[in-house]
Amino acid sequence: MTTSKVADDGQVTIPKLVLDTAGLVPGSEVAFRNATDGSVVIERVSEAKPLDPDRFEKVRGIAGRGPSTDEIMAELRGD
Repeated sequence: MTTSKVADDGQVTIPKLVLDTAGLVPGSEVAFRNATDGSVVIERVSEAKPLDPDRFEKVRGIAGRGPSTDEIMAELRGD
């Protein structure tokens, strides 16, 4: 049995074994229900959408090159 403590704000870290067993990934929705024996059951409600690995490619380079480290240091020194 794995255990976790409830934080002051009510949050609980779900142990990795439980995450893996339930198939939970970041963004998964879960539901809690009371079982007839008085225990609480956590269930996965929906599959999380996998992160798009190309999501950063869409915006890469739009901010321009920017100053070099030497240029930034010269500006900070007042050169």
